Amino acid sequence: MEAVAKLKNYPTGPRKMRLIADVVRGMEVDKALSILEFHPQHNAIPLAKLLKSAISNWEQKNDGTSAADSGLIVKTVFVDGGAVIKRMRPAPQGRGYKIRKRSNHVTIIVDSKK
Repeated sequence: MEAVAKLKNYPTGPRKMRLIADVVRGMEVDKALSILEFHPQHNAIPLAKLLKSAISNWEQKNDGTSAADSGLIVKTVFVDGGAVIKRMRPAPQGRGYKIRKRSNHVTIIVDSKK
């Protein structure tokens, strides 16, 4: 039985988050958590929290069965673009440059190996 956890509107670009999501996709949960804990990019911290949430959701669905014993894997991770906040920055000669502050939505699905 699989469990899902979602992170909505995290204020970083989806491209940066996909770099880390690609690292942990298909990996065992314990190994993925240890990699995310020591990853140098700042996006690894919310992704690790989201993975812990997915593990907790799986344990609740399976009547408190320990995730360490069952051999959980990260079945699916996908990152979608979220809302874009648009701002204007002053530019030379009275012009304005657009700044797009991007956000993303992350979904993690964990499942047992069976």
